Amino acid sequence: MKRFHVHITVNNIQESVDFYSKLFGQPPSKQQDDYAKWMLEDPKVNFAISARGHALGLNHLGFQVETSEELAELKQHAQSASAGNLLDEGETACCYANSEKHWTIDPQGLAWEHFLTLSDAPTFGEDNIPVPEATTACCVPVHIPITSIGKSKSACCVPNPEASDPDACCN
Repeated sequence: MKRFHVHITVNNIQESVDFYSKLFGQPPSKQQDDYAKWMLEDPKVNFAISARGHALGLNHLGFQVETSEELAELKQHAQSASAGNLLDEGETACCYANSEKHWTIDPQGLAWEHFLTLSDAPTFGEDNIPVPEATTACCVPVHIPITSIGKSKSACCVPNPEASDPDACCN
């Protein structure tokens, strides 16, 4: 069964944890100094917040799955929707979890993540993507020109077939 995933970036974790705990009527299922997550059952939502210096507001959307078969099905859908322009990270650590995941970008530039959580991880992950600070995140890909596709895994970028500048990561 799939669970809808929403991740937003906040200014103040504790203030936001207090607000969302009251809004959802329950404390987070996972909380760190820079991250919190609620696994809501009704509706089935994985709602996460983080404060890691990124642009405030909606960070990304996605679907969390329970099986490899569900992940493969979503990967086919993502490839079809994006004409094959997706970032397949495989097994990776991010958001205090070890997961298998892939990403695509919708026509408005919104990142969509599909993932299967494998286990907890002791760290959030790495924010080491060489793109403008407002769009960087280990977990959130950005468009990169199709000419740079060989660098996409290390840069955490999804190819952008309509990019006008072959040297720019964010188009």
